[in-house]
Amino acid sequence: MKTTTFKNTKIAYTDKGKGTAVVLLHGFLENSTMWNYLAPVLEIKYRVVCIDLLGHGQTDNLGYMHTMEDMADAVHFVLHELKIRKSVFIGHSMGGYVALAFAELFPEMMKGLLLLNSTSRADSDERIANRTRAIKAVKQNYVAAVRMSIANLFSEENREKLTNEIEWVRNEALKTPLQGIIAAQEGMKTRKDREVILHFAPYPITLVLGKKDPVLAYAENIEQIKDTAVKLITLNDGHMSHIENKKEVEQLVLSFLKEL
Repeated sequence: MKTTTFKNTKIAYTDKGKGTAVVLLHGFLENSTMWNYLAPVLEIKYRVVCIDLLGHGQTDNLGYMHTMEDMADAVHFVLHELKIRKSVFIGHSMGGYVALAFAELFPEMMKGLLLLNSTSRADSDERIANRTRAIKAVKQNYVAAVRMSIANLFSEENREKLTNEIEWVRNEALKTPLQGIIAAQEGMKTRKDREVILHFAPYPITLVLGKKDPVLAYAENIEQIKDTAVKLITLNDGHMSHIENKKEVEQLVLSFLKEL
């Protein structure tokens, strides 16, 4: 991991390979290790940058709340330092929200966008209430709250099948400091709706959704791409496509990049 300093805050990232820049942005409670299987495959043909988002992995906390714009600014800072002018962004869940914030702030730096189990829409009142409850729970019992929220990301049948993988994700999640968890939840609660990007972006966008995603209801989320040029790819499982549908994700990412 390399590090840089953004607003007196340490940001950790990796930068490997040559060619078109591909920026991989992890989800909430994850860090750049979630790309350990995918990054080496992409590095053969592309320049792959994996960034630990604010308060996650080896990146420090910036404040009490990390807005999606704060996170996008940190990503921009890293890319600017690496002299990367244009990139393809692949964001999982919260990483997708950050990629969309980046697309709004720095549209000229976008070459393509792949949203993996993510949405352009703001949180519903129900989701905001859930986040508030989750913040309370993690303050009361950090380990129990983190362990439970990880299992809830997988489709029900995969909770039995993928016990080792789930345990690995949990162990990585437990490296996320309490402040990082709260700051990200607060930031996601207040994020704005960015559906307009899906309608007017001049670069290719693909949305990958899980049929049995317990976090993002499938039927609701396909509505956002109605009358857009966004390509939809549906997978059969839950919110953790990069684990539950590993091979398919690898293939669809490669073909998305190839089509650019």
